[in-house]
Amino acid sequence: MSVGIWLVPLGYLSGSIPFGLLIAKVAGGVDVRKVGSGNIGATNVLRVVGSRAGALTLALDALKGWAPVALSKLLGLPEVLVATVGLAAFLGHVYPVFLGFRGGKGVATALGVLLALFAKIALLVVGVWLLTAAIFRYSSLAALVAGIASPVLVWALDGRPPYVGVTTVICCVILIRHRENLERLMAGKEGKIGQKPQRADLPRRDRLTL
Repeated sequence: MSVGIWLVPLGYLSGSIPFGLLIAKVAGGVDVRKVGSGNIGATNVLRVVGSRAGALTLALDALKGWAPVALSKLLGLPEVLVATVGLAAFLGHVYPVFLGFRGGKGVATALGVLLALFAKIALLVVGVWLLTAAIFRYSSLAALVAGIASPVLVWALDGRPPYVGVTTVICCVILIRHRENLERLMAGKEGKIGQKPQRADLPRRDRLTL
C-alpha cells in the first residue's frame, strides 16, 4: 500500500509534463499558448504546427494518463487508489506544477486514464467524439459530448463506484475547462476543425493560459 500511495503524486507529476508546449517549440518554433486557442493540447498543436506534431501530442498526453493507472492496476492496488491515481494524472495536466498550475483541458489525458481502466468503454467514448466531430466539425463540442458520455457509459457498462466517481469528476472538470468554448459555440464564434488560427484572433487572456 505504501508503494501505491506514492503513485498518486507520481501520477500528478506525469500529468504535469507539458508535451504539447514542448513539441510545438521543437517542431514549429512556436509557443502554442500565444496562438490559436492558446491551449497546449493536441487540437491546437495540430492547427498551429501540423498533423504529425498534433498526433504526437495526442499520443503522449494520453500516455501520461494511461501509464500511472496501468501501473497501479499491475500492482494490484485497490480500486479506490487506482481511481485516485488516474484523477491525479488528469489534474496534473489541467493544473500542472511546471506551468504555474495553469494547464490544458485534459481531454487526451482523460482518454488515457479511461484506456487504462477499461479499454472497451474508452473506445466507445472515442466513437462518440468522432461521430460528434464528423457531424458538427467542432473539436470542443465533441470533447463536451464525449466527456458527458464517459461517466454514463462507465455507470451503465461497469458500475464500480470508484470508477463512476472518478469519471464523473473528470467530466465536471472538462465541462468547466470548456466554458469559454461553450460561450463561443453559442455565439457562433468557435473555430471548426481544419480552420487555421490567426494570432490576432486570440483574446489576450487566452494568450496567457493553456
